[in-house]
Amino acid sequence: MKSKLLALSLVIVFSMSVLAQENNPIVTAVPSLSIAPDARGGGMGDVGVATSPDINSQYWNPAKYVFMESDAGVSISYTPWLRKLVSDIDLAYLAGYWKLDKRQAVSMSLRYFSLGDITLMDEFGYPQGSSHPNEIAVDAAYSLMFTDKLSGSVAFRYIRSDLGNGIAQQEIYPGSAVAADVAAYYRTPITLQNTEGTLAFGANISNIGSKISYDKKVTSSFLPTNMRLGASFDYPIDDYNKISVSTDINKLLVPTPKLNPTTEDLQAYSDMSPLAGIFNSFGDAPGGFSEEMREISWSLGAEYAYNNQLFVRGGYYNESQYKGNRKYFTAGFGFKLNVFQLDAAYVISTSQTNPLDQTLRFTLGFDIFGLKNLVR
Repeated sequence: MKSKLLALSLVIVFSMSVLAQENNPIVTAVPSLSIAPDARGGGMGDVGVATSPDINSQYWNPAKYVFMESDAGVSISYTPWLRKLVSDIDLAYLAGYWKLDKRQAVSMSLRYFSLGDITLMDEFGYPQGSSHPNEIAVDAAYSLMFTDKLSGSVAFRYIRSDLGNGIAQQEIYPGSAVAADVAAYYRTPITLQNTEGTLAFGANISNIGSKISYDKKVTSSFLPTNMRLGASFDYPIDDYNKISVSTDINKLLVPTPKLNPTTEDLQAYSDMSPLAGIFNSFGDAPGGFSEEMREISWSLGAEYAYNNQLFVRGGYYNESQYKGNRKYFTAGFGFKLNVFQLDAAYVISTSQTNPLDQTLRFTLGFDIFGLKNLVR
């Protein structure tokens, strides 16, 4: 049963990676932390570290919240995940923020990832009940505007992963961990053809924290510590039409496992500290520099906005076939009306074996102060 549950978790990490001799994907625990939860970023190829601020900036870059026009907001997102494989895996995400003043903001989010129901069988094939594995993460962030163009943020996160929920005779135990994110956001006006646009840059190192264990610390696994860098350019065509183009690059700050590792190699990997893992991740790939470059994924996204009410989005995400093989186009739309905004996104995979194909995301956001004024 332990192997079955871990195999399901790894399916989510690797997304059915291509079986090739050079495959050497990086294994992490709690892979749901790497799933983009909201439909706006999901509709633009999973970009968001430098895009214009929105309610779901908590996942991408909480430093953006101090640039929000509204003083408070909350959103809820839902993603039915891996529908080509199973019908009961999904991700629910709740996010919100509150601006303390013009230069400070606090924010929080709650993530619940359900791996569905797993029917348990004994060695003779008789049902032995069911398991309900899940992963939960809750975090809070503080953001501060340093100058009129630059802001920074720190987030703290508690993570609980229970892959054996419901198993009578435990072979795998719930794991917990704590982590932190450090983020920065910079934006400045830029003039092109007598029209003033906005150029922005963002950075976020997320899930810097403890390792997690499912066997009472006999062995331990790395969290998906990730470095995300990006840039975005917003250009108003006229008073009603605006277009933005954004790009992100990602690198897992997790050590690369050795090919055909020995027992000693596996134990050393398990015993490595999170900080050592971060530093080793920049130069430990068995294939040298070329393999290090394969560990960098990238994405491009664009958004068209009409009167800041109607939004059309598209994007592309690319990951090396030897490191997960996630390659897909995305499409999305949004509609905003005074106090609420509804967004949806859809994934179109370009890899034949990729179960991310036909993945949907939905997000509903509310302007808290707008609701308050509406009630009045």
